[in-house]
Amino acid sequence: MSLLLDNILTPVVLCFLLGIIARLVKSDLALPEPIYQGISLYLLLAIGLKGGAALAATPVNEFLLPAGATLVIGLLSPVIAYFLLRKIGQRTAVDAAAIAAHYGSVSVVTFLAAVEAVKRQGLPHEGYLPALVALLEVPGIIVALLFVRTEGSKGWSKALHEVITGKSIVLLIGGLVIGAVCGSEKLTDVQPFFAGAFKGALCLFLLELGLVAGKRLKDAGRAGWRLLSLGLLLPPLLGSIGVTLGLLANMSIGGAAVLGAMAGSASYIAAPAAVRIALPQANPSYYLTLALGITFPFNLGLGIPLYLSLAQSLSSWL
Repeated sequence: MSLLLDNILTPVVLCFLLGIIARLVKSDLALPEPIYQGISLYLLLAIGLKGGAALAATPVNEFLLPAGATLVIGLLSPVIAYFLLRKIGQRTAVDAAAIAAHYGSVSVVTFLAAVEAVKRQGLPHEGYLPALVALLEVPGIIVALLFVRTEGSKGWSKALHEVITGKSIVLLIGGLVIGAVCGSEKLTDVQPFFAGAFKGALCLFLLELGLVAGKRLKDAGRAGWRLLSLGLLLPPLLGSIGVTLGLLANMSIGGAAVLGAMAGSASYIAAPAAVRIALPQANPSYYLTLALGITFPFNLGLGIPLYLSLAQSLSSWL
C-alpha cells in the first residue's frame, strides 16, 4: 500500500489526475497545441540524449541480452494481445490488429513515470533504458499489421514509413546517436536545459494527457465490458513477461521493473499514426480509449507499483 501511495502522490501522477478532473467537470482548461507539441519534442529529444550518453559508456556485451529481451517482447506482445482480443474481446480481425499494434509498441510517458518510481525507491537502473524504448517502438506495430495485411504492400509500406519517420522514432534515435557521439562531457553545456526543466515539462505533458484521457473515459461505455476488461488484463500480463525477461537478461531490479512497465504500456503516438494509415476501417474509439483511457491510467496508478513488487519478488528466484 505504501508503494502504491508513493507512486500516486507525485506531481506527475497528480497532474494527470488534475487533467482528468478538469475534463469531467467541463473546465475550459486546455494546453495550446503548439505548446503541447513543443513539450513532446523536448521530452523525446531529452530522453534520447540521456540514453545515448549512457549507451556510449555501456559495454556491448552488457547491452545485448536486454536488447534481445526487448525485441522478444516487441514480437510477442502483439501476438498475445491479438488472440486475446479475438477470443475474449470478440473483436473483428481489423479492430483486434489495430488494438494489438498499440500494445505491441510502447508509451514513452509510462516509461518516464516508471523510471521516476524506481528512483524514488532508491533502486539502481540501467542508463541505456531509453535505447530499449526506441527498440520497442516499431516491431510490435509491424507484427500486428501483418495479421490483416489485406490492403496490399502500398498501404502497409506507407504505414511502416509513417512509424519509422515519425517524430518519436526520429527524435529518440537521433538523440541516442547525438548522445552517444558527444558523451556526457560534451552534453554538459545543454544539461541545464534538458535535465533541469525535464520534470516540469513532464508535469505539463501529463496534464494534457489527463485532459485527453478524461475525454476518452466517456467513450469507455461504448467499448463493452469484454474490451474494457482486456484493457485492465493486458498490462499486468504483458508487464509480468517484461519483468521476467528483464531479470533473465541480467538487468537490475529497477531496470526489469521499468522494462515491465514498457511491456505493459500501450502506444498513443506511433501506433495511432500507423493504424490510421494501414487500417482506416478500424474503430478509433476502441484503440484510443483502451490506450489512453484505460491502460495508461492503470499503469500510472497500479501497474508501476505492481511491476516493482514483482521484480523484487522474482529477483531472488531468477
